[in-house]
Amino acid sequence: MRRFDELPLDPVILKGIHKMGFREMTPIQIEAVPLLLEGRDIIGQAQTGTGKTAAFSIPMLAKVDINNPATQGLVIAPTRELANQIAAHIRGIAKYTETRVMCFHGGGKFERQMGLLRYPSHIVVGTPGRLLDLIRTRALDLGKVKTAVIDEADKMLEMGFMREMRNILSQLPFVRQTSLWSATITDDILEISTRYMRHPRRVMVSKDEIAQENVEQYVLEVSDEDRISSLYRILNEIEVDRGFIFCNTRERVEEVSDALKKEGYLVEALHGGFTQNERDQALTKLQKRQVRFLVSTDVASRGLDIKGITHIINYEVPEDPEVYFHRIGRTARIGEIGEAITLVSDREVDYLQDIKEMTNTEMKKREFS
Repeated sequence: MRRFDELPLDPVILKGIHKMGFREMTPIQIEAVPLLLEGRDIIGQAQTGTGKTAAFSIPMLAKVDINNPATQGLVIAPTRELANQIAAHIRGIAKYTETRVMCFHGGGKFERQMGLLRYPSHIVVGTPGRLLDLIRTRALDLGKVKTAVIDEADKMLEMGFMREMRNILSQLPFVRQTSLWSATITDDILEISTRYMRHPRRVMVSKDEIAQENVEQYVLEVSDEDRISSLYRILNEIEVDRGFIFCNTRERVEEVSDALKKEGYLVEALHGGFTQNERDQALTKLQKRQVRFLVSTDVASRGLDIKGITHIINYEVPEDPEVYFHRIGRTARIGEIGEAITLVSDREVDYLQDIKEMTNTEMKKREFS
């Protein structure tokens, strides 16, 4: 099966899927959705942008009984931004159903969120800390959950949410369906799966698929001395809707952002040192096209799913090949076309070679006048 309309889904769910513009399934959806519809637990290894949110959302919606006001689906996400994006995605698919989807995270007022739970919430999406707060005050009851999802589990562990995650999972019924999603599968993640999942099947996107076939990938050879002037030449030549300029450190993000602003380019900085409010403001500016680029670190961009990103510029080559593929995954979201341009100096050639060896990625040399 390659098309959504070949799946045994309620017509109102299919109508929402089509409204979202989805017709053919992505590789991870082809593997995961039938298994989840069968009720199997799965560990999904996939990068952001491969369609994993729809892969776990559609089967979850298919199992909701709208006549039962209890919370029946739970999604745990590491960050506020990701939780909001997942909730919006599920609401889009559920547009023609009567399923109520609620999102809870630390950025919202606790009392207001408690009040919202007085109404039926068939599916709850949230960050670990806020979910635990709602559980402890008895505002949120997870005793009837049929389907649980842990998204970006690797990020969850990086941020120190292991204890919170275990506490939340311990509140769920023993008989349930659980799926865990992560870009990388570590021993800690396998330990979670052994403890909280039932004979999970592992599905993954192959390395060739990670290579992002819809992204044209280019390399521009530079020296460290002319790196910033090379960036100016790129920005003067390409036609951009919206994009990211990735740097390896916060200090470099500030340096590049300040230099570009002085030259009149419409950019904003984004890194882990920003407050939540500052991050929200930068993202809003990009979404509203008040700026053309966010100059960002990898940490700050994790979990962001912004439509219409046409260009990724790697101002520096990341030392970890997987980081490169995560970066270029910001563009060419499902069905779209994107362009990635990487500036590489002599000292970064080895890093670039590691990226090329990870997949059969073709990177063309490119010049800018």
